[in-house]
Amino acid sequence: MDWNIAEKELRKIKISSNKNNELVTVNGHSDAFECIGVGTDAAVFRFANKPKYAFKVFSNDKIDKIKIESEVYLKLGCSEYYPEYFGNGSNFLVLSHEEGVTLYDCLLKGIHIPNQVIQDVDAARMYAVEKGLNPRDIHLKNILLHEGRAKILDVSEYMHPGDDKRWEYLKEGYHEHYHLIDGKALPHWIIETVRKWYNQTHSESFKVQDFAKELVLLFRIRGSNFHQAVNAQG
Repeated sequence: MDWNIAEKELRKIKISSNKNNELVTVNGHSDAFECIGVGTDAAVFRFANKPKYAFKVFSNDKIDKIKIESEVYLKLGCSEYYPEYFGNGSNFLVLSHEEGVTLYDCLLKGIHIPNQVIQDVDAARMYAVEKGLNPRDIHLKNILLHEGRAKILDVSEYMHPGDDKRWEYLKEGYHEHYHLIDGKALPHWIIETVRKWYNQTHSESFKVQDFAKELVLLFRIRGSNFHQAVNAQG
């Protein structure tokens, strides 16, 4: 494929980062590309002429991450657990486009998350460790579910040291509490509350059981307020 054609079209689009680790802003438009996802460092586009490719386009202040992620994908090589890496341009990576729905959207839509997903992510992490990498920053938005299996979409922190324990907490929450919500569509505010509370808590002091109790209490309060408002209007 001629990346020059793609790069010319991508110049029509500008990606801007935002403060407080918020999602990037996408400005501009190209008929050749469809935006299929946004993150805190980049946005992902699908090329209409070559739909098997996904272009991860970085904001100008995050360009240095292109080299790092390229190195990670080269270390990972060909794996069933990660997208395939094809190369990079001045401000983008070229990866295989992966079908599926994120675990974040599974919770929003009430889509069943099988235990096989947990096993696949564990296997993906072990595979990355064997390649000399440090798999971390694994969360609901970068785990993709497709036909009962999992694939991890973001490897941007695999060169970083330390363990943020995000996956350990997700796995514990799945085994201890997922059966209570399996098949139920969760309100957006619940999932966002979980994300923000975790980000504000030091990982070493975070405890899933204590957090679950606080979340249940919050859910009851919000639910009670909702019913009171409905009754007042009636």
